[in-house]
Amino acid sequence: KDAIRGHAGCSGQMDLELHQLDRRYEALRTRSARRERHLLSSISEVGQQMPIIVVRDGAGWVVVDGYKRVRAVQRLGRDVVHAAEWLLSELDALVLERAMRGGDADSAIEQGWLLRELVQRFGLGLDELARRFDRSPSWVSRRLGLVTDLPEAVQEQVRVGALGAHAAMKYLVPLARANAPDCEALCRALGALRPTSRQVAELYAAYSAGSPTVRERVVQQPTLVLKARAELASAGGELSAAEHLLHDLRVVAAISRRARRRLGEGALDGASEHERHRAREHCHEAHFEIERLLGRCDQETTETKHAGSDDTDDHPSPA
Repeated sequence: KDAIRGHAGCSGQMDLELHQLDRRYEALRTRSARRERHLLSSISEVGQQMPIIVVRDGAGWVVVDGYKRVRAVQRLGRDVVHAAEWLLSELDALVLERAMRGGDADSAIEQGWLLRELVQRFGLGLDELARRFDRSPSWVSRRLGLVTDLPEAVQEQVRVGALGAHAAMKYLVPLARANAPDCEALCRALGALRPTSRQVAELYAAYSAGSPTVRERVVQQPTLVLKARAELASAGGELSAAEHLLHDLRVVAAISRRARRRLGEGALDGASEHERHRAREHCHEAHFEIERLLGRCDQETTETKHAGSDDTDDHPSPA
């Protein structure tokens, strides 16, 4: 990145007509109606303050950054936008633009969109993508997995701002992996609701813990489900013991995935021997508790529950 940034030059700024712009990467970013309104108002009042970034492609110009500004200028009925050319290849410009915005500026889904585009357009492999973005191949693989597993219809709702990227990543990706048709049906049923992350989390929790009848209701009538849950909460209703258990199990699974991801991203790189020893101890302790949990869960979920189980919480931890 430093080498690319050091060689990134600008041939100067210019005015380009909108019909000269190639907007091939516009779909790689999500939209926010609030931010777009704010920018539209600003450009209407004081004009375009920052140029868009373009690279030359033959006789045309590929937009690398500034799609919101292009849309605002277009909505104002203007046909000219102020631009700056980067003297880089298209690929290097895309990588640099993202690096300059910071590693966490994009959502995981947006990162996945960009990585998929680089694979499809430039034929880059996992190792090359990892090198260019200073990440591990497993990080690249996970981001690509997000956009592979999430149905395209759902991704489009994320893209236009009808669904939050965080909610889609945390709740809709697991739902799509379990039942893609139900995930698509749920998003269609949400329509113009534009649910918050909390609402999507509630729907996912109700679906995960529900019977087939409840799941069908969540998928077909999500608005009514949210209303019913809100009324239950306002009336002081409590979740059942089974719902609390399902929530705890989801938390256990999520924390396990997060810890494994941290290990894969090099969390112990440079760690002391003491820290590595403690990590091994905690992993063995977690493994012991998970085995006990799995055994008890198998007992409780069989058709004939074994009476008089001697499993208690008094067993000492191996750590």
